[in-house]
Amino acid sequence: MLKKIDHIGIAVPSIEEARKFYEDVLGLKLDNIEEVPSQKVKTAFYDIGGVWIELLEPISDDSPIAKFLERNPRGGMHHIAYLSDDVSAELKNAEEKGVQLIDKTPRGGAGGMDIGFLHPKFTGGVLTEFCSPQE
Repeated sequence: MLKKIDHIGIAVPSIEEARKFYEDVLGLKLDNIEEVPSQKVKTAFYDIGGVWIELLEPISDDSPIAKFLERNPRGGMHHIAYLSDDVSAELKNAEEKGVQLIDKTPRGGAGGMDIGFLHPKFTGGVLTEFCSPQE
């Protein structure tokens, strides 16, 4: 069962440059910066009202975020993530209802989370992620 919106992923060319807006203009406090080699990204997290803003910077030219930035050079909203008790069950449920999956099984993501994505062609054009803390 989905619990809440966990985070909104925003692709940026540079976390260091983007921090100026999130910290100086919005007044948010940086929680953590982490590299996730398996996803080929560096992430920065800001908490606002229990929902995280996740900045995503590519660390490789073949990263999905690098490809997103090729199409959107200034960056922008990349995905929305929903917190769940069981990513596997959410993926299975979505597939049974005809949604194309990007991930058939959960994989490791930032912040010690298991993650799985749904294809945006089946979700109204929004890349959708399910996430849950790794056990």
